[in-house]
Amino acid sequence: MTNVLILGANGQLARHTTRVFLRDTDAKLTLYLRRASRLSNPDPARVTIVEGDVLDQPTLTAAMKGQDAVYANLSGAMKEQAECIVLAMHAAGVKRLIFISSMGIYGEVPGERYASVLDPYRDSAAVIEASDLDYTILRPGWFTRDAAIDYRITQKGEPFQGHDVSLNSLSDLIVKLACSPTMAVRRSLGVSSG
Repeated sequence: MTNVLILGANGQLARHTTRVFLRDTDAKLTLYLRRASRLSNPDPARVTIVEGDVLDQPTLTAAMKGQDAVYANLSGAMKEQAECIVLAMHAAGVKRLIFISSMGIYGEVPGERYASVLDPYRDSAAVIEASDLDYTILRPGWFTRDAAIDYRITQKGEPFQGHDVSLNSLSDLIVKLACSPTMAVRRSLGVSSG
């Protein structure tokens, strides 16, 4: 059984991925968010909800203990959050991280110029890439609600292909990565519809 800590658990993608974990795996989940009252527990036998800020090092480190994988789905002060995640994972002895970023952080989207709105995503990815963690950074396109699970992956250094990606596709990939400790380790993957 896999234990997964979901940071930013009230985000759209995180809520969708939580449902996929519960439907498709036997994983035990810890949902970590700033205001726990915003979430109801979908399965008290398999889900624990923890109220905390990712920038609160002691609370974050405590939530990391006993986890097999951390899935981070964050916004805001992302560089500082990434630094706290790396420190907490070291302190708790957890190596596997799936970190959601954004397409365009390397200027890899054909026909699109790099924009400063991507700075927090680029800077947090640089923190993760400089760590010794078994990370996978995902750089998705815009989310759609298409039912199909159909996606393509590009590696760092390759042009991003496509533009959008369904929540179903992205959640499918996140669950596979969290349950596969050696899949796409130390990679930054662009993810778009297939």
